Amino acid sequence: MIDLSRKKDGTNDTETFAADVAEGLGTSPKSLPSRYFYDATGSRLFQEIMALPEYYLTRCEFEVLQGNRQEIARHFFAADSFFHLIDLGAGDALKTKILLRELALQQNAFDYVPVDISGDAMRQLSDSLQQEMPSVDVQAVVGEYFKALEWLQEHKPERKIVLFLGSNIGNFKNDESISFLKSIRSNLSPGDKLLMGVDLRKDPDTILSAYNDASGVTAAFNMNLLRRINTELGGDFDLAEFMHYPIYNPHEGVMRSFIVSKKAQDVHIQATGQTFHFDAWEAIHTENSHKYSLKQIEELGNTCGFRIETVFQDTECRFADVLFTVD
Repeated sequence: MIDLSRKKDGTNDTETFAADVAEGLGTSPKSLPSRYFYDATGSRLFQEIMALPEYYLTRCEFEVLQGNRQEIARHFFAADSFFHLIDLGAGDALKTKILLRELALQQNAFDYVPVDISGDAMRQLSDSLQQEMPSVDVQAVVGEYFKALEWLQEHKPERKIVLFLGSNIGNFKNDESISFLKSIRSNLSPGDKLLMGVDLRKDPDTILSAYNDASGVTAAFNMNLLRRINTELGGDFDLAEFMHYPIYNPHEGVMRSFIVSKKAQDVHIQATGQTFHFDAWEAIHTENSHKYSLKQIEELGNTCGFRIETVFQDTECRFADVLFTVD
């Protein structure tokens, strides 16, 4: 396993977390970075979210990958040369394993390079793949996406196929998604590919329900941000005095999640040495999730130096895995 996660400036994860919280809560309007959803509790809650009846996204992408795995593999092997399968934000790679099993069956030359910021996740994934698919050559990389891609470009110059599954591209603002994809493109060469998951525009009620389930798991997931601040940074948020509030704008195609203060109150956070004031009904923005049309995805890819090779969709056309190529 390659570990690229060490910080050059000497700061640790807690210091970075505290700095990001201080910046987000010190601005107007207030915000918190969505990447802090995923501690152990947050990861467990998200696993529960993916099993909820309202949360269509995971089921749809499973259907896409399961139903099209042979054709996807054919596209990957089309150049008839060895390639690195690079999985950005691999996690437990539950969906990627559908493709790995198919690729292993076809016995072509490739290796699997999962990338994640969590060293524990990458150790667990490497162990599970050794048990489940011992024929697959795995080299996990711990670190940020672009640091990993730069390392791979320098040390593994062979053909690359990048996976960015789920609907993670939707969590970026428009300018951020362009910057993100351009950065991926800068580390690829002609003939390389990108398979990216995209949540498509659909009935607004269907989208809103997926982020506001009846059982309250998504609310707990969102509120876990405040619990983390209390536990790890010495905050004194009274979670009972805040609420989860999601809203979908069909004109923009953006699902936004907020945490709203139910009353005027002050919150002190020891790690930042600051007290933050909340007006009654003041909101903290925690997450964006963009929903796209296929035309928007084609335009986004073209802007960033990619051409759509093919699109794989579920039967109800709710979700797409889009295969881009680099010319």
